[in-house]
Amino acid sequence: MQLIPDFFKKEIEIRISSLRNHLIEGGIDAILVNANVNIYYLSGRFYRGYVYLPVDGQPIWFVVKPEVFDKEGNVFYIRKPELIPEILISQGVGLPKSLALEFDDLSYSDIIRLQKIFPEAEYHNGSRIMKMTRMIKTPWEIEQMKIDGLHHAKVYSKIKNCYKPGMSDLQLQIEIERELRLEGALGVSRVAGNLMEINMGSVISGENADTPSPYEFTMGGAGVDSSLPVGADNSPILPHTTVMIDMNGAFNGYQTDMTRVWALDEIPALAMKAHDCSLRILHELEKFALPGVPVADLYVKAMEIVEEEGLKEFFMGHKSQVGFIGHGVGIELNELPVVNARSKDILAENMTIALEPKFVIPEVGAVGSENTYQVTRSGLVNLTVFPEEIHNL
Repeated sequence: MQLIPDFFKKEIEIRISSLRNHLIEGGIDAILVNANVNIYYLSGRFYRGYVYLPVDGQPIWFVVKPEVFDKEGNVFYIRKPELIPEILISQGVGLPKSLALEFDDLSYSDIIRLQKIFPEAEYHNGSRIMKMTRMIKTPWEIEQMKIDGLHHAKVYSKIKNCYKPGMSDLQLQIEIERELRLEGALGVSRVAGNLMEINMGSVISGENADTPSPYEFTMGGAGVDSSLPVGADNSPILPHTTVMIDMNGAFNGYQTDMTRVWALDEIPALAMKAHDCSLRILHELEKFALPGVPVADLYVKAMEIVEEEGLKEFFMGHKSQVGFIGHGVGIELNELPVVNARSKDILAENMTIALEPKFVIPEVGAVGSENTYQVTRSGLVNLTVFPEEIHNL
């Protein structure tokens, strides 16, 4: 078996070229990649091991397991990373004077171990470099996300039929998860960071939307166990309340993020006004978010609309509010850029971002929509096309 199939080699070359450019910009000789998501990004598959990319040479694939790949194309089997320098020297690559390691992704002990292997090197944070590389998607990656979006929307079209009177939010989530798996979802939501854990998404009903969570998600929720305090808490879905459904679309190694709202019976005018405000923010940002626009300006513009509508008290939470309205999406659910007022990033063509201007209305629940978008020269293109109005259960 080839580690990288022939049909995929040009795609990997594009990604390697982009990564190499970031290394050149940073004046770094090489990067050693070990994190799961980054190995997948650079090879199109996951294996246990490492990818070594020198700035002026071809990548070298160090495989610990499984031992199923052809030993060609710079593929080397190793039992431990201490064998890497010897192989580099034998291949005429030489040892780096400056080396990037994934400081944000690896354990402290793993970082110390790798640093001991290259004791003469100056070290840089490779996690940031990989995130910056992955922030701009290739045409192939965008195509995968478009496919995800189609599957995602197809499942959302079945949600009304998933609901049965008397259900709790957890029971509804289980039925949606079933539809996602039947549609082909992998059942895994890859998220970055120690403060980000989730199953296949969130279904948050009524007052539970106002329950703060320790995680860095837009919406909180108590969850059903203290080991995962986020999302559905098994409370009944009550009349005149909303159900915010933010289930993950992950069908092919990439993800799309989409939120829609359902309601049981009529809901108060304040909730309807807040939902309309969310849609106004999305539709204005779809035209405003052009390549070259500072990411922070999206947040500023959204806040201007919220304050104009007099809804700041309920925006991005109520008891506990978060200071962002979106994030990058790709292999992980929360990639760069983060759409907040502090962002230094600039929008670029073929970024993929999720925008989620949401509100929490006390005693009613959460409202607002979220879409995953591709940044294009003419604005944002929605990859998660599904009606955005509040739907009836």
